[in-house]
Amino acid sequence: MSRWKNVAVLAAATAAAVAVTGCGPTTASQETAQESSVLELLASDLQGSLQEAADRTGKVETVRATMVVSGPEDFEMQMAMDLRDSVSYEIVMEMEGEVTTIRLVDSVMYMEIPEAERERSDGKRWMKLDVSAAEGMGLDEQMQDADPVQQVKTLLEIEGVTVVGEETVDGVPTVHYSVTATGEEHLALLEEQGKLDSAGQANAADQMAEFGVTEIKTELWIDEQYWPRRARMTMGEMGVMTVDYTDYNEPVTIEAPPAAETADFADVLGDLGEELSTTT
Repeated sequence: MSRWKNVAVLAAATAAAVAVTGCGPTTASQETAQESSVLELLASDLQGSLQEAADRTGKVETVRATMVVSGPEDFEMQMAMDLRDSVSYEIVMEMEGEVTTIRLVDSVMYMEIPEAERERSDGKRWMKLDVSAAEGMGLDEQMQDADPVQQVKTLLEIEGVTVVGEETVDGVPTVHYSVTATGEEHLALLEEQGKLDSAGQANAADQMAEFGVTEIKTELWIDEQYWPRRARMTMGEMGVMTVDYTDYNEPVTIEAPPAAETADFADVLGDLGEELSTTT
């Protein structure tokens, strides 16, 4: 149980940190000349273009994404996000042949319990955790700030951003940006943006030290609509995380599971603790 539970929490935290890169597809109706002029502007007027991208992506309401992580633990997840009012999302994650579904609705996280583990939860399919009350996790603040404009703001706020050049992502012309920051600079920016509380920052620093990560490379691909189409973080031995975004402002429905199928996280842990105490 501990393995899949940790994977679920990792997926939620990762989504919170990376979903801020959100974006959507471009419209095919723009003429080639218009596209070319916008791409040229994206490449030549770096600060102005990034600010325009920040303004436009700040109006994103819904988005879907595919995240692929390679590193010590490889996994892939599909995400659907509703960024209006209280942020909601659904993640379907596959790792080592197992599929886990996670939902966040009104600051409550619902994690699907593997069928083999449901005996501990009276046969219920879902386990819920109020992330706003989860001390030290900082997930509620991260989810509330899970806005697609944040990745663009990262490029605006870190010095040294460069234009790599024009590249095509999923058939769409984009301009590729890149910046590398030290681990300390990256964590300081996340703290400033409210993405990490003190406990989260300490945990992230420990992880980077464990894997010998001294710098983090952030890349972003923006199309002629000023919407990011791809984001990538390269974190040394901690791995590479790539996110591709689609279905900008398309309908997304994310609902809490039925109460009759839901068990409380604390109750499940309590039952598990009692089982362990009687066997030791």
